[in-house]
Amino acid sequence: MDKVTNLEIGAWERPIGPIRAQWEKQWVRKLMTILVLAFGWELYARALDSELLVPTFLSTIEVFFRDISNGRIISSTGETLKVLLLGYGAGALVALMLTVLAMVSRIGSDFLETLTSMFNPLPAIALLPLAMMWFGLGIGSMVFVLVHAVVWAIALNTQAGFSAVSNTLKMVGRNYGLTGIRFIALILIPAALPSILSGLRTAWAFAWRTLIAAELIFGVSSGSGGLGWYIFEQKNSLDISAVFAGLLAVILIGLIVEEGVFRVLEKVTIGKWGMYSV
Repeated sequence: MDKVTNLEIGAWERPIGPIRAQWEKQWVRKLMTILVLAFGWELYARALDSELLVPTFLSTIEVFFRDISNGRIISSTGETLKVLLLGYGAGALVALMLTVLAMVSRIGSDFLETLTSMFNPLPAIALLPLAMMWFGLGIGSMVFVLVHAVVWAIALNTQAGFSAVSNTLKMVGRNYGLTGIRFIALILIPAALPSILSGLRTAWAFAWRTLIAAELIFGVSSGSGGLGWYIFEQKNSLDISAVFAGLLAVILIGLIVEEGVFRVLEKVTIGKWGMYSV
């Protein structure tokens, strides 16, 4: 009997080299993308040769670390994150209550659909003038607009996730005698977790953009604030490198939250459970 080789019985798999092995890692590809963008920024800024329009990447990094060392960016970031956590947490809580109400009664479902149709298209930042009249020049105004930015994205995705749960899984829960809040907590939420996390991620992006924009306006009125006010203040001083340093801080925080919070949360929950391929 002739000897059968691996090539004859299946596809031959070539070993990959160390460079290709590193390139297969997602974080390496993302890091290379960032480096290419930074290099392109540096080349364009040097070709333009106007610090008042586009400072170089290296000068922006220099100012970024300067204002980190003197505490300006750190204190501004702390103020921004404090307001963000308040508004995001309050919005998520309101969205959860609205979604639970929609799942336990038909009136609640109609109520949520009507509110979503009315207020979801309304930009959150457009409510800031009213918020400043109602809540004054304080954190309350920004928390109000953040709640509006957060609640609809979370509520829509959560309700969609709950509605997509299979009838078989729902019947299993009911056979175990689960009803009301226990049914939602033990059956619907775990099954709808991919949609819920998608809503939380979308709401985070909405909240982060809204807050920075609100701080640009609110900072002008109150003379203080977080990263938005820092950016506005540096623009008035014509320190454009510091303006870009503030924008860089906004981008870095977005990357940290995306990769360090949501991505990790997905891996340890829905990725680990095999609910989708991560």
